[in-house]
Amino acid sequence: MNVGNRLRIEGKIFFSNQHEHFVEHLTELKNSKIIPYQKAFIKHKISRQVINRNFSDLSFENFFSYNIFPSSILTAYGQWEAERRTMQLGDTIVQQINIPPFNRLSQKLIVGVRIKEVFNSDGCKGFSYETLRGHVEKGISTFRIEPQKSSSAFTIETYSAPAMPLLKLFGPFSSLYQDYCTNKALKNVATNAMPKTSLI
Repeated sequence: MNVGNRLRIEGKIFFSNQHEHFVEHLTELKNSKIIPYQKAFIKHKISRQVINRNFSDLSFENFFSYNIFPSSILTAYGQWEAERRTMQLGDTIVQQINIPPFNRLSQKLIVGVRIKEVFNSDGCKGFSYETLRGHVEKGISTFRIEPQKSSSAFTIETYSAPAMPLLKLFGPFSSLYQDYCTNKALKNVATNAMPKTSLI
């Protein structure tokens, strides 16, 4: 597949935006395997943000479209988009990660994750995914929105560790960058939480 200049490391680094090639990347990543991990031996973190809307009033369309991170950090393309349906168990997601986290003047790392669970009950909406071969991290991330008394709570729970030995040398920086991305995601979802559209 020839879709631009890239460096072949574990993932694929490009010097141009890959949005036009997401379908091709998805086709390739659907054949990738999940990186093995053991929760007991990797970092566990839970972060939470209040959404100032009642749970019953929220629309979850953007949430289940994986509009979690600001586009300056990450853009994505889900298998459900290609197949014109909603998210389901086993779906692959193409992630384009900007390094550094800017829309311009950044390199584009293409990696993949796979949906492990989808939560869609009256008391919890969300999903989890595991990273695929080539990702910079190994582990699982879970995104949940749950009701509170007069608001909602958005939670990101992760079990993660560097997937490549070389990245372990950058452990402190990697941890700080992950915290930065998590905080931006929490604020992004809380700020852009939309009410249900009235049918009247």
